[in-house]
Amino acid sequence: MRLVLKPALSRSWRDSDTLQFGTITRYAGVLGQADKTLCDFLGLVDGTRDRPELLEAGEQLGLGREPADALLTDLEETGLLDDAEATGTALARFPQPHRDLLGPDLASLSLVHSGPGAAPAVLARRAGARIEVRGAGRVGAAVAAVLSAGGAGTVTVVDGGRVRPGDCSPAGLPPGDVGRLRLTAAREAVQRAAGRPLVPVPRRKPDGPPPDLVVLASRDGSGAFAGGTYEARLLLRAGVPHLYVGVVEEFGVVGPLVLPGVSACGHCLVLRREDQDAAWPRILAQLADGGPGRARTPACDTALATMVAGLAALHVQIHLDGGRPPSVDGWCEVSAGEGMPRRLRLRGHPDCGCLWQPAPPR
Repeated sequence: MRLVLKPALSRSWRDSDTLQFGTITRYAGVLGQADKTLCDFLGLVDGTRDRPELLEAGEQLGLGREPADALLTDLEETGLLDDAEATGTALARFPQPHRDLLGPDLASLSLVHSGPGAAPAVLARRAGARIEVRGAGRVGAAVAAVLSAGGAGTVTVVDGGRVRPGDCSPAGLPPGDVGRLRLTAAREAVQRAAGRPLVPVPRRKPDGPPPDLVVLASRDGSGAFAGGTYEARLLLRAGVPHLYVGVVEEFGVVGPLVLPGVSACGHCLVLRREDQDAAWPRILAQLADGGPGRARTPACDTALATMVAGLAALHVQIHLDGGRPPSVDGWCEVSAGEGMPRRLRLRGHPDCGCLWQPAPPR
C-alpha cells in the first residue's frame, strides 16, 4: 500500500501552526503543531512510498519513527489517506482516454468512501457492472451517457425507431442525430461519454447474463408510473433491480428503485395511487397503449430532463457502490415550476405480493 494524502482535499492554514485539510469545516481534518519538519514529512506522503518507507523517512527528517507512525494512523482515521497503488490498479481497468476522464470521479469517491483503497475498490466494482437503459429519449439517453462516463462497465440502450427533435438534449442525443436510428445514436452517445472510439456494439444475447440493473425510461415519461406492466413483472421474477425514471408533464420522477423481494415495487405505487383514485388504472392503461389519453406533444423541459437524468444516474451509482439511495422504498419528484426535489415514501402494498414471504415448511 503506497500512501498518499487525498488530492481532492484542499489545504489551508487556520493559523500559524494549524493545517486544515478540506474546505467544509464540519468535515475537515485539522492538524495542529504543523511545523516545518512535519510539513516536509507530509510532502513525502505522495503515493510513492509504503508505510515502512515513510517511517524511515520520518526518522531521517528528525520527526522520529514513532511520531511518524502515530501521525499516519491519525491521518488514516481522519479519512485523509488513500492507497495510490489501489488507485492505479482500479484505473487500469479502463482504456486511457476514459482513465483520464475519471480523475474527478475517483477524487469524489475518495471523500464518500474514506478508507485507504476504499474508493478504488468501489470504482473497480462499477467497472464490472452491467446496466441496461430502456428508452433513448431526452432522459434515457442522458442517463446512459452519465453512467458510462461515471465508470459503469457495460451500459446498453434498448429502443426502436428514429431520433426525433424531442429526443435531443445537451446531455444525451445531439440535434445532429435527428433521423438516425435511436439505438445507434444512443450507443454512440454512451461511447462518446467514456472517451471511447465509436464502434458497433453487439446486442446482448437473450440467453446471456441478465443486467445488474435496468433503468426504465420510456420516452414519453409514462413508464415512470407503469409499475404493473408485463415488463416490470418479468424483472421482478428474474430478481433484477430496476429504476423507474421519466418526466411527466411538469414533473420529473426518479423511483422507485426496486430491489426484488426487499423493497416496494412499481406495482405497489400503482396500487397506492388506485387507493386514492379509483379511475387511475383506467387512465394508466390508456397511457400505456397509446390511446386517446396520451399527450400529442409530451412535455419535457430540457433543464428538468437533464436534472432528472443526473439524479437517476446518481441513484444508480449509489446502489452499485453498496449504498441505499432514497429512491428505494420511495421516489423523488421535482417540478419544473419549483425546482425543489422532494422524496415521497413508498410502503409495500398488502395486495401486491412483491414482499410476501414464503410460507414456512411444515
